[in-house]
Amino acid sequence: MNLLRSLAFVLASAGVLAGNAMAAEPEALLVIKNHRFEPAEVKVPSGQRVKLVIHNQDSTAEEFDSHDLNREKVVPPGVKATVFIGPLKPGRYTFIGEYHEATAKGVVIAE
Repeated sequence: MNLLRSLAFVLASAGVLAGNAMAAEPEALLVIKNHRFEPAEVKVPSGQRVKLVIHNQDSTAEEFDSHDLNREKVVPPGVKATVFIGPLKPGRYTFIGEYHEATAKGVVIAE
């Protein structure tokens, strides 16, 4: 019976540690408003995977598109979408809103 208790404790501890590791993942928020990205510059830590949450507050869809990051994601109006980026080397990574390229522009800066 002690073996079962020990195993249960190890499994429970592993679940807690896994949950803490997931919570430690950096997150950045991008808002689409008036066919623009806010903020236009997003700073993220280099060398880490980052959860990029994109909230489209416009009444039309927008496509987050980045050749530098190798990511594309259509974000319907009023919806939050998630895009994972990285780990990135230090540098600048441009992105656009493909449906409104003239105004929807931005850059991820990995430091």
